[in-house]
Amino acid sequence: MITDDLIVTRSAFAVDETVDRLAAALTSAGNTVFARIDHAANAAAAGLEMRPTQVLIFGNGKAGTPLMLSSPTLALDLPLKFLVWEDDAGATQLAYTPLAVLARRHGLGGFGEQIAALDGRLATLSALVRLPDELSPS
Repeated sequence: MITDDLIVTRSAFAVDETVDRLAAALTSAGNTVFARIDHAANAAAAGLEMRPTQVLIFGNGKAGTPLMLSSPTLALDLPLKFLVWEDDAGATQLAYTPLAVLARRHGLGGFGEQIAALDGRLATLSALVRLPDELSPS
């Protein structure tokens, strides 16, 4: 599912493996993985049950800093995030917010080519784990 504000697609892998693969690809591409938040583990620690759900927080200072200098409120949404969760049917889902959406939200102008390139990289990363039938946007 692709909407104007959120891209959601199915992963071919379980939640842990999806996040592992994304983290490895991000790191090898020169990005920093700042955190991996395991919401299901946190829920279990609180005595609650939750299907596997993780958030991967990542960024690249060289790419993100100029954007935040232009629009400081963008720091509310940077670094970027991938959400990976197991849905009711047991399928793994991957979601992220396109940088173009964040740029609009924060009134960031003058970075059209950079935003498009960064969104292209997010799409390429998500394609590393996407099911083959999910490769074409519907």
